[in-house]
Formats: sequence, structure tokens, C-alpha cells
Amino acid sequence: MSLAIEMTGLTKVYPNGRGISDVNLTVEEGDIFGFLGPNGAGKTTAMKMMAGLVKPDRGDVRLFGASVTDDFVNAMKHVGCMIETAESYPYMTANDNLKLFATFYPDVDQKRIDECLEITGMLKYKHEKPRRFSLGMKQRLGIAAAILSRPRLLILDEPLNGLDVEGMLEMRRMIKQLSQHGTTFFISSHLIHDVELTCTRIGVVYGGKLVNVDDTQSILANYSSLENYFVSEVERHARI
Repeated sequence: MSLAIEMTGLTKVYPNGRGISDVNLTVEEGDIFGFLGPNGAGKTTAMKMMAGLVKPDRGDVRLFGASVTDDFVNAMKHVGCMIETAESYPYMTANDNLKLFATFYPDVDQKRIDECLEITGMLKYKHEKPRRFSLGMKQRLGIAAAILSRPRLLILDEPLNGLDVEGMLEMRRMIKQLSQHGTTFFISSHLIHDVELTCTRIGVVYGGKLVNVDDTQSILANYSSLENYFVSEVERHARI
């Protein structure tokens, strides 16, 4: 398998001591990779470096072989992102928001916009304005924007945030559906149960360090649940 993501010695430490240090990680194409850790563990920092929004102190991230630091345009060519919050223009309709994002991509037409609204369950709200949307609907619109260009890799920071149970089920179904069509996912979350049900591989981040990476199946073969595994990893590393 070829690599979608390769992090080597990735380090970014803020003056308050938060951030991540010396993360080495590879994610293969086709993986649904779950980046799991408590709030403040460094998940968003790592994802911002992957998306080129923050410069690392040391180390590098390669996406499909291209360095985010040295070859940003090629690295991001096949990548869709939703980091921290799904941003949209509140007084433009959902459709007009996506039309605006579509201007960045040569081959995204109205048919593709409708397709993305359909995939995310937002087609029926296409003429409504996001200022009236719930947090979950804003998240879905953010994902519709992230998949417009048919990316090979989707970087999603807490994509299940603010979704009701039905929304979570739909989001999980959508991730699995896109994954079957070859999309690789890198998803951060603190919602352990959803990561367990969605992700094929899992990395645990604690105190700015990547403490373990394993296949979901082999974790569940040794632990009764991902939550038990996570608690035991955190306890083990809290003692070190």
C-alpha cells in the first residue's frame, strides 16, 4: 500500500508548553485513521500542521509523498479539511456558500455541489442560510465543502461535534461510504465510542506525545472496548 500521510519527528511546542513533540506516524491509503486523545493533548496542533496552517518547529508531514512545508501546493492537491469549526458565510445560502468554494476548483459544477449536499444530507436545506443552522447542520455543510473536489484524503477535526444521534449515524455511514470509494480519512475525536465504530486504525495522543498506534481489530481482540484500552494507555503514560 502507498502512504497517504507520513509524519517524521513532527514537533510544535507553544510557550505554554502545549503542543506535540517528535510524532512519527504513517497512514496508508484507504485507512480510516482515528486520532484519539483528551482535549488539549495536541490533536488540533498536529492537524493544523498537516493542513499547512501552522509551521512545525521541527520535522515534516508528507501527504502522498509531497512535503507540506516545501511543496505545499502539491501536498494539498488531493486533500479536503475541516479543522476546529466548519466556517461558512451566515447570510449566504448553503448552495451559494458551496458555489463560492467551488471557484477554487476547476471541475466542480452545480451537479457536483448537489451531489455533496446529497451525501451530507443537506440537499433539502440548500436554499437556507447557515445562520439558522444548528451546529450539526453547520458541520455537515463544512463536510460538503471539504469533499467538493473529490479529495483522496479528508482531515476532519472532531467531525461528530454537535451532532445528534441520527447525525452521528449518518456521518459514520458517510465516512464508510466514501472510504469504500478510496478516500483516506484522518479523524480526531475525543468520542471514543464513535472512533471504535468508525476507524480502522487508531493512534492515542497524550500529553503531546503519540503513545500508541494499533489496528482497531487487534485492540478489540485484547480489550473489551476501545475505552478500556484508552484508559489503560493514558494511565500507563501518566505514570511515566
